[in-house]
Amino acid sequence: MRDAFRLFASFVVFLATYYFVYWVPFSFLPFLHQNGVAIILSLLCAIGAARYTWKQMGSMPDGLGSTILSGAMTVGAIGFCGGFFGPIVFTPEANQGPLLGIFITGPLGFILGGVCGLVYWLTVTRTSQDQMKRGTL
Repeated sequence: MRDAFRLFASFVVFLATYYFVYWVPFSFLPFLHQNGVAIILSLLCAIGAARYTWKQMGSMPDGLGSTILSGAMTVGAIGFCGGFFGPIVFTPEANQGPLLGIFITGPLGFILGGVCGLVYWLTVTRTSQDQMKRGTL
């Protein structure tokens, strides 16, 4: 389960980094789009960020605080991105659309992720304690 979460977080970081690096710096330099430099540099940055995320999440302690914080940050970031960029994509004429991500979906995702991290830690701890009592761990 932990490796699945690491894979999911690394994939989300890969996508976010790729699109951010591709659109933000290279949107001001139109001549780089023709020869593929923007795509290659964006892919390299995204691979580096995903690899860094994979390594860092592998060395995280399995404590209560780190589990809650990683769940809260991951779900909060997904909620923020969905609420911030969703209205920009689907209703570009709405000038207050990104406020949804800032004030509603981001904070609610952070709280929901923290609760899910707590539930995950409680179930994993209880399962490992039961296995230790039976001597199967």
